[in-house]
Amino acid sequence: MRWNRLLARRWACLILGGALLMPYMMVGVLVSGVLRGGETANLLLPAQIGVFAAVLPVVALTGLFLPVRTLEVNAAEGLLGVRVEPGVAGARRSWQERRRTAAWFTLHLAIGGIASGCTLAIIPFTMFSLALPFTGGAPDVLGYRVDGGWTAVGWAAAGVSLLVLLVLLVDRSAALLARVAPALLGPTPAERLAAAEKHARTLAERNRLARELHDSVGHALSVVTLQAAAAGRILDRDPATARTALAAIEQSARAALEDLDHVLGLLREGTDPAGEGGRSTMPQATLAQLPELVAGAGVPVLTEVGDLGAVPGTVSREAYRIVQEALTNAIKHGRPPVRLTVAVRDHTLCLEVANRAGGATPGGATPGGGRGVPGMRERVRLLGGEIDAGPGEGGWRVRVRLPLRSQP
Repeated sequence: MRWNRLLARRWACLILGGALLMPYMMVGVLVSGVLRGGETANLLLPAQIGVFAAVLPVVALTGLFLPVRTLEVNAAEGLLGVRVEPGVAGARRSWQERRRTAAWFTLHLAIGGIASGCTLAIIPFTMFSLALPFTGGAPDVLGYRVDGGWTAVGWAAAGVSLLVLLVLLVDRSAALLARVAPALLGPTPAERLAAAEKHARTLAERNRLARELHDSVGHALSVVTLQAAAAGRILDRDPATARTALAAIEQSARAALEDLDHVLGLLREGTDPAGEGGRSTMPQATLAQLPELVAGAGVPVLTEVGDLGAVPGTVSREAYRIVQEALTNAIKHGRPPVRLTVAVRDHTLCLEVANRAGGATPGGATPGGGRGVPGMRERVRLLGGEIDAGPGEGGWRVRVRLPLRSQP
């Protein structure tokens, strides 16, 4: 039963090819009649072999320019039952894709035209031949006079045999089309390369969003944890300072929720975080926002910031995230105050975040491992810089050097 349904759909695909061929054949018959000096042309059954062969180059030529690929892909997937890989949406048609589409279009219409013609001829003949043993008459069949009895039975058997051959012809022809459809209608090598590049850009953007989400939310949680512990200790004796700490908690939590909501919206299934322009619309913080970052750190931060006007935008954005993560690690692994130095020396952006050793985690809990330092190292590596992060010289220290110009 399943084979019967598949055969019926594939037969319909061949009939569709024959229907698409009919306008070409009708024009070919008209032109043939004109060239023969006005000879009457049969438009209902244009089955001349010469006309059929002559119109195929015209079919191929129109396949180069007409937008038939989408129609043929839908027919191949819906009727032939094959899977055709989609091309890159919105990409301009290349001549390689045009030639492959024209080859498929010509093959579909040629095989469909033959199968449709045989269907229109053999099925009525089979029905007529099966009725011969019961008519009792003596009609002419293909120029032969048929009497009743075994002669009519022989014609009926011939009709059934032709019908079986037609079914085999349709099945094998459709199987041939099903084999070549993915190759001719699928993406070209250039389209596959473009799709791979787009996929790589999407993965890179998702990784960047994941790093920024880790840095933003991790920093906010560290600030919230520290401020909550401080507010709990001084709530009774210094309510004003406790309220300030609670306000800082609210501000950090709100900013983290905004970043989380935005990134989850971009990473939602079916959404390309890179967008049509190749860049996400997530707010991009830069070194210009360092005062706000320091103010919301939750611990005293001694800053020394030089002139950052020469820092390129890309370096500035990544450096902000590095400083944010470095402050988070300083809060986790050291004691306040934290020293932050940002300056440009010899076309290099130098960052340093350091504080004294001793965990600042409330309750004496030991901070667990995470993606903080590996994330910083990945950002620095992508920018061609150097990083030294970890305990040393009596405390926690992060030193980063980012070149402002690309190195040869």
